[in-house]
Formats: sequence, C-alpha cells, structure tokens
Amino acid sequence: MEILHVSAECYPVAKAGGLGDVVGALPKYLNQQGQIAKVVMPMYRTRFLYTNQWEVVHKGSSNLGNWNFEFTVIRESTNVLGFDLYLVDINGLLDREKIYGYDDDTERFTAFQIAVLEWVSAWQDKPDVIHVHDHHAALIPFMMKYCYKFQHLAEIPSVLTIHNAQYQGWMGWDKSVYLPRWDTWQWGMLDWNNQINPLACGIKCAWKVTTVSPSYLAELTQNSNGLEALFEYEKGKCVGILNGIDVQVWDPASDHYLNNHYDIESVEKGKSASKKLLCEQFGLDPAKPLISFIGRLVGEKGADLLPQAIGDSFYYIGRKMNFLMLGSGFPEVEAALTDLKEMAQRDYNVYIGYNEALSHLMYAGSDFLLMPSRVEPCGLNQMYAMRYGTVPMVRSTGGLIDTVLDMGETNGYGICYNNASVGDITHAIWRATDLYENQQKLQALRRRMMELDYSWEASVEQYIQVYKAF
Repeated sequence: MEILHVSAECYPVAKAGGLGDVVGALPKYLNQQGQIAKVVMPMYRTRFLYTNQWEVVHKGSSNLGNWNFEFTVIRESTNVLGFDLYLVDINGLLDREKIYGYDDDTERFTAFQIAVLEWVSAWQDKPDVIHVHDHHAALIPFMMKYCYKFQHLAEIPSVLTIHNAQYQGWMGWDKSVYLPRWDTWQWGMLDWNNQINPLACGIKCAWKVTTVSPSYLAELTQNSNGLEALFEYEKGKCVGILNGIDVQVWDPASDHYLNNHYDIESVEKGKSASKKLLCEQFGLDPAKPLISFIGRLVGEKGADLLPQAIGDSFYYIGRKMNFLMLGSGFPEVEAALTDLKEMAQRDYNVYIGYNEALSHLMYAGSDFLLMPSRVEPCGLNQMYAMRYGTVPMVRSTGGLIDTVLDMGETNGYGICYNNASVGDITHAIWRATDLYENQQKLQALRRRMMELDYSWEASVEQYIQVYKAF
C-alpha cells in the first residue's frame, strides 16, 4: 500500500512542534511494516536542504486566483530518513527560512496544496491513500472531490490527522478565488461560521479523521475552538490513535547529542553526568532537583503561568530546587521569564529560542519535566522525558491523561494535577521536591518509566488498519 503524507513540517527537515516529529517518524515505521510511505512538504530554506542530495522529479505550473506560478518538486536521493522525501518549491512563497509566521501564510499553504495535487495528477500510478496533516493540508480532500481539475483523484481515500485543533487556517470568503474552479453548490463544505475554515473543511471531506490521542478526541467535542458541534456530528469517522516516539532518535543509550550515554541499568550515573553539565552551563546547583520546561511559551502550553509559579515556589517552598526553561513564544512571557534571572541564586535560568541539542541534554539531565498545558492533543515531551528517566509533571488533559499515571496510583510514575493554575503547578513542584528527598523512590520511578513502551509499533498498526478499511 502506498501512502503519501502531506505536511507543513517533518523532522529533521523543518520542525516547529509535535507535528514535525510525527511526520518524521510515522512514515519510517510504516515502511518498516511493509508499506510504502512518502512525505511531501514545502521547500523551506533550512540547513537540511543544503546538506543533502536532491534530484528534480517534476516541474509544473498552476494558478492561485489570478496569479500564475511555477513549481518544482525535488526528491532526497539517498533515503536518509528511511522514506522518500519530496519538497515543493514555489518562488516567492515557499523559499523562506521559517515555517510559519508570515502575513501571506494563507497564500503560501494554499498554493502548496494546489501544487501537490498538480504533481499527483501527473503520477502514472496514483497513491492508495493521501494522508494530510493539520489545516495546512486540509483543503486537499475538498479539492480532490469538488475542484473540477482534480476530480479524477476523488476515488483516492483521504485521511486527515489533527495534531492541534486550536489552529484552523481561517480565511475570508474573498480568498475562495484562490482555489481552482470548484462546484459552488458545495460551498458549505468550505464554510464554518461564515468563513472558509480549512480544518473544518478537511473534517467534512476526508474519508477518515484521526486525532493524536484517544482522550484528545473525546475532548474535542467539548473544547475545539468552535468546532465542537462538528466533531460531535462527524464522530463516526473519527478515531484517536496515540502518537509514538522515534526510539531510534530518542534513546539515551545512543543519542548523538549526549556526551554521557546511559540505559536503565546506568541511569543514575548517566543522568548525574548530564545534570552536572547542564548546571555548569547555566549556573545552577547540581545538588538541588532540576525542574525543566521545554516548549513553546504560549498560553496553550500554560507557559504564562510559569513566572508566578516559579516565584511562588521560591517564596512558599524555599529555594530548594532549580528551574531551567527552554522555548520561545509570546514576547510578554519571554520577558517575564527573562526578568526572573535577576533574582536567581544559582537556581534559575532560561534559554529563549529553539535548540534541539539543548533539549536532548535537558531531557537527560533534568530530574523533572514540567508540562502545565491547557491543551495537549498528545504530547511527546512527556514520552521523551520518561524514556530518559525524567519524571513528568503534567496537567491531566488530552494525551497526558493517556500516557502519565500519577505516582500515588498503583504502579504510577508521574506527578499529575487537574488545573492549569499557579496553585496546582506550585503544589506539583512541592511534590517533586519532596520526592527528590527520597532517592530510593525516585530511582524506582525512573526505572519504571524507562521500561514503558511508547514506540511507534502499536500506533503504526492502528494507522494501517485505518488505511485498509477503505
């Protein structure tokens, strides 16, 4: 079976979050199960582009409304990722360093989707399934059904995976002219609350819809940024499949970002060495528990609560712990976390930005990983943390419910709390410092977590069953 994944991100080519990690791993594991999985994404000007080998496989042209554009599709020629990777280049739209954040993102990703379908139309043998990811590719199922030039693709099954329903790609109806000529009787497929909503459109038009955890699918009928009624209506074709992690990339015994490798038998020694390195780099005290945050500094992740929670912890609990923050996002959150450095006494630091190597070292060297998320469709960070023997401190929501069991429960291993609030976070920090004083219990939890299996094998089999259902 041949599956074409269409995505805005794919690690290590270009990644902003969990979407990139999933698209960088799922196709590889599908191929290992005997399927033929391929990925197509925009050709951003990233380091990966300039350090690998490419061949041109297609040139074409199309139009975005009144604007005619030419596009080129290139393929990575050495199969370095374990699957065929294709990049779509459109001069003036996709030839940029960043993935998102431009005023013309609507135009960029609409043109990308049109180019993908133009390219697929030229294939001699069509794919068995087109699997699109998030709103950046969610107009494809609509265009395959209702855009006249692509209706010859209508019999190809389409799957939409929702990694985060908070972002939906809204656009005004004035931009409907961007789409190739379509059956205007079907305008309702594009519309949601008097706007074109690509994510809603994908939910309506895709043959099957998956979310990245079962609990997140259940939550979407109650909290999906305006799409609650749609998820309730379409729930018959929706399925929640928990993401896995790429255990070949995320393995403390072989992680090329680490100087001190370890496994379940040498976890104390390995983590201690990585922690010492981190503390030396950021001026922290290695004798104290190290609590880290890795992620986007946005409200969705609860990052706006961190400055007060850290300050309150120092005040009410005492300066018994270290904090290390890594991420970027809202300027006001970045500023508040940076300002905390003025009060640091070898117990707090922050790195504003994205740093893949540092994130690996933090998973290895931290004692605890803090995730106070308001929304967490699946969450990969907690799985990475547990793989590295780091105790997750998570708000019980979405995929965090499916993956973290509180240490107070039978065979539990994490620290869970119910509310994304300063009070709940501070209490979780108190529980972490208390646990750290019981090293025998902490070491037992580390081993218990590292024995958990969150690899892709089980999840891949569920995706294969979705594909075969067609």
